[in-house]
Amino acid sequence: MSPVQLIAETPYFLSDAAGDLFATRADMLQRNAELNRKILELSQISQQYLGLKTENERLRELLGSRARIPAQVLIAELVAVIPAPNTHQIIIDKGAADDVRVGQAVIDAAGLFGQIVEVELYSSRVLLITDVTHAVPVQVNRNGVRSIAGGTGRLDRLELENVPITADIREGDLLETSGLGGRFPPGYPVGIVDSVVIETTSSFAMVSVRPNAALDRSRHVLVVFSDSGDDG
Repeated sequence: MSPVQLIAETPYFLSDAAGDLFATRADMLQRNAELNRKILELSQISQQYLGLKTENERLRELLGSRARIPAQVLIAELVAVIPAPNTHQIIIDKGAADDVRVGQAVIDAAGLFGQIVEVELYSSRVLLITDVTHAVPVQVNRNGVRSIAGGTGRLDRLELENVPITADIREGDLLETSGLGGRFPPGYPVGIVDSVVIETTSSFAMVSVRPNAALDRSRHVLVVFSDSGDDG
């Protein structure tokens, strides 16, 4: 009777085996979906970690520059960019409530960033050094030759104004704030001279300068206070 019984019970065995197979497959699909979800979660955490790591490195650089500055400073974060052609302006998250005033210099970890031109209670507007309306008195670090660096409307370029063809300014010279005019404290890096063009028919040389500050990348900046607490 055993063969007959086996044959009779075979459909039940096959049914149970198929059920186990489908149950196992469904369980594997569920586990697979769960693992994929966890991978996505870990990927998101990893991306956030990398972002925080990069931001931490930028803040360390900024704090390092803060240690080199003899004046009091305030760390601020960029919260908006004003979208307008040839207008390079940003909004930071510090304002009158933090004693920020119009005219204060703004720097990042590498150099002069701009100046405060408008102050609200909890925010301020900063005019970048590359704005076409901006100009800053500078001097060549190598020899003290003075000039004015004007904005061009391009984030990667400044131009020196009315430079005599006899001026001792060379490619690679570091330009820094001269302190003349009282608006910017002296000694802040402004840019590197990347070209000097002299035409025989002109009395002035065309001097192009690459800004030191990361104008299109810096997220955090320093608002500079004078030693007396005034904005000059």
